Amino acid sequence: MTQKPKLAVWKFASCDGCQLSLLDCEDELLAVAGAVDIAYFPEATRRMVDGPYDVSLVEGSITTPHDAERIVAIRKNSKKLITLGACATAGGIQALRNFRDVKEWTSLVYAHPEYIDTLAHSAPIAEHVKVDFELRGCPINKMQLVEVLAAFLNQRKPLVPNHSVCVECKLNEQVCVMVTQQTPCLGPVTQAGCGALCPRYLRGCFGCFGPKENPNTSSMAAQWRSLGASEAQILRAFRGINGYAEAFRLESERSEQQLQSTEQKAK
Repeated sequence: MTQKPKLAVWKFASCDGCQLSLLDCEDELLAVAGAVDIAYFPEATRRMVDGPYDVSLVEGSITTPHDAERIVAIRKNSKKLITLGACATAGGIQALRNFRDVKEWTSLVYAHPEYIDTLAHSAPIAEHVKVDFELRGCPINKMQLVEVLAAFLNQRKPLVPNHSVCVECKLNEQVCVMVTQQTPCLGPVTQAGCGALCPRYLRGCFGCFGPKENPNTSSMAAQWRSLGASEAQILRAFRGINGYAEAFRLESERSEQQLQSTEQKAK
C-alpha cells in the first residue's frame, strides 16, 4: 500500500485567518484530506505525528528568538515548505514595528516590558529559511491554496496569477475607481487574488495580496498625488498589511523622507 504524503500546518505570529481559510475549503478540504496524511495541524485536530513531513504549510511571521529556532527545525524536517499569507510572506501588520523602536513600543503597551522577549523585527519566513513557494493574501485565497497543494502533491508548478488586481477588475467588468471616482487605489501595483473585492464596492484596493511582479510604485504614488492625496496618506497606504514587502517598504520610505523634508522646511 502506497503511503500518503505527510502534511503539517504550523503557526507563528498571526491571527490564524489563513489556517481558517484552509478549514473553510469544506468539500475541497475533504479531497485534500483523502490525498494526504494530515500529520500535524493543531487548529483542526489533536493528532500529532512526528516528521519528516512531505509538505509543511506555515502561517505567521518570525517575531521571537524561539520562533527563529523553531522555523529552522521545521525547515529541516520538511521536504517542501510553503508560506501562507501576508504575515508569513511579508511580516504582516505586526511588521509596522520594524519602522520604529520596538523597545519603546513594548514600554508603552506592557505593564512589565522586561518580560517581553522579542526580536527587533517581525520578519517573513523567507528571511530565516529557504521557502519553496509563497502564497500571498490577508487572508489567502482558499482556492489558490487548494491549487498550490495539488501542484506540489503532483510535482508540477502552481498556477497562481502574478498579474495585478486591475486585471480582476476588467474580468469582473468593474469600472476603474481611480478613473471614475478619483479614488486612490493600490490595484495597479497589487497582486491579484481577492477578485477585486474592494473596487467592486467602489473602494480603493488596500494591497492585501502584496506587490505584484515588477510594480511601478513610484508612478502609483505620483498618480495618487495628482488625485490630491497627501504624502501622509501615501505613506499609510504603502505601510499597511504588506508594508514590509520590499517594493511597498521602499516606496513608503521615500514618502516618509519627503514628508519629513516638508515638515522641516515648514519650521
